[in-house]
Amino acid sequence: MSALNAPTLESLTLRDQRVLVRVDFNVPLDGQGVIRDDTRIRAALPTLGHILEQGGRPICLCHFGRPKGAVVEALRVDPIAARLQELLGSPVLKLDESTGALIQETIAGAAPGTTVLLENVRFNAGETRGDEDLARAYALLGDCFVGEAFGACHRDHASVTGIPRFLPSAAGRLLEKEVGAFARVLDNPRRPLVAILGGAKVSDKLPVIDHLLERVDAILVGGGMAYTFLLAQGIEVGDSLVQSEQLDLCRAAEAKASERGVRLLLPEDHVAAERLASDAPTQICGPAIPAGWMGLDIGPRTTLRYAAAVAEASTVVWNGPMGVFEMEAFSAGTAALARALADCGGYTVVGGGDSVAAVAGLGLSASMSHISTGGGAGLRLLEGRALPGIEALG
Repeated sequence: MSALNAPTLESLTLRDQRVLVRVDFNVPLDGQGVIRDDTRIRAALPTLGHILEQGGRPICLCHFGRPKGAVVEALRVDPIAARLQELLGSPVLKLDESTGALIQETIAGAAPGTTVLLENVRFNAGETRGDEDLARAYALLGDCFVGEAFGACHRDHASVTGIPRFLPSAAGRLLEKEVGAFARVLDNPRRPLVAILGGAKVSDKLPVIDHLLERVDAILVGGGMAYTFLLAQGIEVGDSLVQSEQLDLCRAAEAKASERGVRLLLPEDHVAAERLASDAPTQICGPAIPAGWMGLDIGPRTTLRYAAAVAEASTVVWNGPMGVFEMEAFSAGTAALARALADCGGYTVVGGGDSVAAVAGLGLSASMSHISTGGGAGLRLLEGRALPGIEALG
């Protein structure tokens, strides 16, 4: 990949303009409807602040949850509007629709300095289908468009890739920052470059591994995906998660790593349990896992080995936990890697919802060079693939 190949905010005339901004405000709520983590809202503040300073009127489009094209009362964006107003320190007008003549009139009548937040775009059935008529209806609300939703840039949705067909468009500050971070990892990084990949399914990460093997010095594999790699080597993994149809691809990845001189590190010991439960009996074993037991975290020897590789790195990218970190009994590996990244003197990028949550839960977010707001979009960049939401801006 290369740096952002799209116009930036400076290319747009903003004064007295209605500026449609596609943001990613898909934030987690607790059981009482209170936002648990407002990182994604905060990430859009530089762009929204710039538009307001330049005399423009930001009109935000966002998705929230998966309402599947129907109005779901629990997925209205009212809590987001309230928090956005607190963070901006200026008025936010939340509307109950995202298209239509009445919405146009309301926007026109809003006081100067007001940011408008439209209702959840996924209430519209055509949003996730990339419906052109819906994109045209969105475009009628603005004079120009800013793409700011990195977390949705891998989606060919109406509010992401459709609106730029009808309006002058540019990338916001967050898109610049995100693409710049991944470019720093993939284009002439400081070496050694280490990738840490975890998560449940090896099928999700094999395309990433294939692309990274041409760029990295080492890949550290953890999580459920590690057990398919181990079984491919003939190591017994008990009842651990395995994708048998991926065994040949794992062998091919190991062969490619050997051919290119890349260290592909796999767990040599494990925290195993007889069942996935917080109170299940556990044991440390490895490299083999006994029948009737399943690996649920990397073990202490592996943790030390992986942490040492991170300590030697000048650039690190991490996507995916090392175990079932939501349960304390299986969280030590992920926590140790998070601390290793925090102590690393190199450039560190963390992406993927679970990895980001683990880092945040340990209070280590500020110690990372870059925390990505888009797991799927970040993975696509690590696979060497373009993002439709950014291509559309060009």
